[in-house]
Amino acid sequence: MLSAIAVVPSAPVMVPELASGAAPECDELRAAVLRAAGELPDRWVAIGVAAADRVIAPGSAGTFAGYGVDVPVTLGPETPGTEAEAVRPLPLCALITGWVRGQCNPRGSAQVRAYAAGHDASAAVYIGRALRAEIDATADPIGVLVVADGANTLNPSAPGGYDAASVPVQEALDDALATGDVAALASVGGGIVGAVAFAVLAGLAEPTSWSAREYYRGAPYGVGYFAGVWLP
Repeated sequence: MLSAIAVVPSAPVMVPELASGAAPECDELRAAVLRAAGELPDRWVAIGVAAADRVIAPGSAGTFAGYGVDVPVTLGPETPGTEAEAVRPLPLCALITGWVRGQCNPRGSAQVRAYAAGHDASAAVYIGRALRAEIDATADPIGVLVVADGANTLNPSAPGGYDAASVPVQEALDDALATGDVAALASVGGGIVGAVAFAVLAGLAEPTSWSAREYYRGAPYGVGYFAGVWLP
């Protein structure tokens, strides 16, 4: 049974060990992310973007070593059984999920559903609908954590360079997330890094009416970040 949805960015700068010298806005972003995820129940399904479709089990573990510092994370309270299983390459969305879980709900567990960016919007919405049916067939309350960024072209220092046309697209995405506008998410404009995850969210959220709360929106490094929660 789907009980709540939290939306957070896939921003390694949220992890204090990776944010050396970062501006104070990281503190505000981090607090908003943990506040949003803290409203989920103990069992999570996380949605994110990766190089290929992938399901990552709650017992998995990984590390942010590829981002500069060996910060270990796990997707559940269980300790992996063997040294070979202890740390394996995980996509960024799964690493962020593990870090957020460890910070706000160490007793909880998360399964990660990562989807290839190449899915078009209609396919992603269909995936979301199928995932919703799967979740609703479970009696226990399940929270969904959407781990995805907006546009990465929002100012001249952005990693994707500056594209003025992406600014209104990001504003529309933020507004949709802040108001629970499912229809708008299903047709989010081009240039959004996590577009497939937001389209999966659109399919997953149908046909429930949602009360949305915005905890953060901004683009401190030229990338659109949003944190908030949707409650039925």
